[in-house]
Amino acid sequence: MTRSHTAFALLATALTPLALDAQDPDSVPPDSVVMRMQGIDVRAQRPITIVGGATALDIDVSRLDLAPAATVEDVFRVIPGLHVRTNSRGQAEVTVRGSESRQVAVLLDGAPLTLAWDARTDVSVLPATALRSVRFVRGLSTVLKGPNVLGGVVELSLTDDATPGSSVSVGADELGGWSMSATATRSFAGGAGVLRAGGGWRDSPAATLPGGVEERPGGVSGQRLNTDFQNLDGFVAAKYIATSGAWLSGSLTAHRSERGIAAELGFEDARFWRYPRSARSVVALRGGTGERPTAFGSGRIEAGLFVDELDEEIAAYDGPDYSTVLETESGEGRTVTGRIRADHTLGERGVVRASVDYGIVRHDERIGVEARSYEQRLLSAGTEAEWDLVRGGSALDRLTASAGVVLDRATTPESGDLPSLPTIDDWGARLGLSATVNQGRTLLHAGVSRRGRFPSLRETYSEALDTFVPNPDLGPERLVALEAGVTTQVGNGEVQVVGFTQRLTDAIRRITFPDGRRQRVNSDRLESAGIELFGTQTFGPLTTGGDLRLQAVDLADAASALSVEPENVPEQEGRLWAEWSLAPDVRLRGEAEYTGSQFCQNPSTGADVELDGGTWLNAVVSRVWVVSGLFERLETTFRATNLTDTALYDQCGLPRPGRTLSVQVRLY
Repeated sequence: MTRSHTAFALLATALTPLALDAQDPDSVPPDSVVMRMQGIDVRAQRPITIVGGATALDIDVSRLDLAPAATVEDVFRVIPGLHVRTNSRGQAEVTVRGSESRQVAVLLDGAPLTLAWDARTDVSVLPATALRSVRFVRGLSTVLKGPNVLGGVVELSLTDDATPGSSVSVGADELGGWSMSATATRSFAGGAGVLRAGGGWRDSPAATLPGGVEERPGGVSGQRLNTDFQNLDGFVAAKYIATSGAWLSGSLTAHRSERGIAAELGFEDARFWRYPRSARSVVALRGGTGERPTAFGSGRIEAGLFVDELDEEIAAYDGPDYSTVLETESGEGRTVTGRIRADHTLGERGVVRASVDYGIVRHDERIGVEARSYEQRLLSAGTEAEWDLVRGGSALDRLTASAGVVLDRATTPESGDLPSLPTIDDWGARLGLSATVNQGRTLLHAGVSRRGRFPSLRETYSEALDTFVPNPDLGPERLVALEAGVTTQVGNGEVQVVGFTQRLTDAIRRITFPDGRRQRVNSDRLESAGIELFGTQTFGPLTTGGDLRLQAVDLADAASALSVEPENVPEQEGRLWAEWSLAPDVRLRGEAEYTGSQFCQNPSTGADVELDGGTWLNAVVSRVWVVSGLFERLETTFRATNLTDTALYDQCGLPRPGRTLSVQVRLY
């Protein structure tokens, strides 16, 4: 298979829809409320509605168009409203409404992956093999998700709505990369429990080079230099629900990878780095009482213990031949988090909730022969109440209000050989209001929130192979956000319009010194305002939809004369898609994905550089056959990404992949 096979690429028009399925109301966590609404996207019949916030998207991962042994980055790139980009360290970052990646919480079976050394999750290596469902909430949905949650929450689940079955997938792409994965799900205890296990392997020689972009000498034609990726992952997860409603769950996920990091093109002092080793394991143990009667109504208690371990090494080379190692940096980190949450009814119309989260972040770093140890401790305690002001009214079907407050604390007992940060206290609060009208077919919502984020250990102390200057004086950043919107049924589909405005004071950003080294500092403020539109519509066998985000983001930073623009924040993003069911077993899907212009910082000078926007065209065609034996179905999928071979840049000198063709076979 070669990139010149345009006919094959055009044939690979689209299937395997972006399917968003809501959970059963009984499985909804206590910090949400269900309102019966039509779905935001294909087959999402009851998205979870947060009081005062836009509807959350519940995504059935098994129905997404993913290659075997996919990463969480692959999942996130198809979620409306969630922006993903690759940075200069090869990490995939996620942002929501112009936020910085460390402000978006990512939880794996409840384990907060964003409370580690770097306070953000590199989803480019995090495997998606184990994932059963994903819930995405834009904005601050509740103050009870733990510390450092400013805007946007993504929850990854391994057992929600899991049904018995097995699946084996094998895939290959035009560059010779291949991947395979296998999962099995079994029930036990008469169906009260579910056990899942599986694993995957991915081996990619390189990422494709987009048209019109020239690579440095020494690479293979049509391929990005030093972008190989090998990843092995495995998982086991179980959940048991007793007849009383009490439940227990546990999971273990682990992966180990080796990969290259694309160097910035067009800059003489680009960094030539690789990850010889990157390994991560996450253990999540949770349990709850279920709903129990009390003397004052009913309530429930949930507790969790989570251990997140990371072992990583990064090497710097003297040039693009990657033959001589100049310096290595290795780090071993462990984050242990405990959580207790409870809720209780307030008569027939209300509920009060409380939560306490406590995390200890440890990191041992070695640069050459020098070793340093760091530790950060985070505490978050909050309470929230919700009350139905109107039920079954003539004008309003339902009117619900919520209010919450949270207190946060951060301490730094160990800080290598640099001064420790003093104890930092902060607070957060949220008010929300939601109303349903028109017999439940229209939802109105509005909410306002205030929350802070403490700087991570890496932001404050890391030298990143002598490319950053530590800043022990780095302070927390604070976000005040307001949003309002409407969601309504139109014909055989739905439309949602949401407006938002955000003000981030003491925003943490990077600056560049004359010697080329960088430092993270607190800027004055970052302000953003925008509008989000989502919609779907069905016309017989044809289903169409799309989303659009328009935002204006302004940075005020009197300390920097070189960079005055917000970095890596596109002000326009959108997607249009159409899916056509030719027959019960043949479906096609086409998609146009637009990213507007944005600014990045010149890696040599720190000056602002504007990156052009552009459009990707993606297509998939899939066919399912009925088979006999151990499996019941065989599915073949042909996929084409970036059909027009458009060069889009995530950051200065870092283009996204060019046209890529792949094929996949799955038995299930």
